[in-house]
Amino acid sequence: MRTVPIERTRGRVVLYDLEPTSATLRSEVVSGLRRTPKTLPCKFFYDERGAVLFEEICRLEAYYQTRTETGILRSNMTGIAAALGPGLRLVEPGSGSGDKTRMLLDSLGDPVAYVPVDISRTQLVEYAIRVAGEYPELEVLPVCADYTRPLALPDPERQPLGTAIFFPGSTIGNFEPAEAGAFLRRLGTACGPGGAILVGVDLKKDRARLERAYNDPEGVTAAFNLNLLARINAECGADFDLDAFAHRAVYDDRLGRIEMHLVSLRDQTVRMPGIEGRPPHAVSFRRGEFIDTEHSYKYTIPEFALLARRAGLHGERVWTDERRRFGVMLLRVPAPAPMAR
Repeated sequence: MRTVPIERTRGRVVLYDLEPTSATLRSEVVSGLRRTPKTLPCKFFYDERGAVLFEEICRLEAYYQTRTETGILRSNMTGIAAALGPGLRLVEPGSGSGDKTRMLLDSLGDPVAYVPVDISRTQLVEYAIRVAGEYPELEVLPVCADYTRPLALPDPERQPLGTAIFFPGSTIGNFEPAEAGAFLRRLGTACGPGGAILVGVDLKKDRARLERAYNDPEGVTAAFNLNLLARINAECGADFDLDAFAHRAVYDDRLGRIEMHLVSLRDQTVRMPGIEGRPPHAVSFRRGEFIDTEHSYKYTIPEFALLARRAGLHGERVWTDERRRFGVMLLRVPAPAPMAR
């Protein structure tokens, strides 16, 4: 892991750089487009433009998730901070712009370090420098990496009393349920015994509200989805015609998930140059055929509690809004039982 000091004038900031390369992107794109149905990994949405578009999505009237979760956190932050405890190393996978994190940092007692983890290096560095300026006593240790993979967390200079992982925004819903369980188990291992995971979960509700959140009338989510193809063109040399694909998001009641697609508007072939002497890739699409770009699972509180329990975690507290549209859940890694004398 390459370490890069990026700011020392106010607070200590060291970047731990494991940024995925364009070769990694190309490999996963080729693999996904060979499947039936074709898929693309949603983790690659967040290049610089994708991150900006997602921040715009979060401000849309149709996208209730962000403002609902923010309201829950604001109304319950004193109790949340008390439950987490003082002297923490706070870790945030997929940190984004970090607005919710500031509420948490402002309320926690003497946090030792903040470890934002994000796949978008430019956004991560800018955000880490900004946080270090706002919290000069806080050690900021950003990690540029794919947080869906196993990851060793950096150790702060000052010994923390514990580790808490903050995973807001209902991003846990982007994992298939079995993958979500495995991911939670990895987070629990990273926290260690007695550690905490504070996770945002979008709750099941009527189809119309869910589908409108992912098909906003302003078309920002459509631009966000199509930007994935623009990124593949720019970084992998593909020739996707963005005007030949359309955004679609539908809710599957049986599986309890939103499915986001890019639908081919005509018969077409997309090409991508080969690398290291390999032949170019050609992918054919029929009219109406789609690329599956994201799943967003919705849960009931008992369903998610069961998922967490199977991952070896204890559901300690749940905070919701009045309409129970969204939940913020505190999961705890069990401490080892005391040895009998």
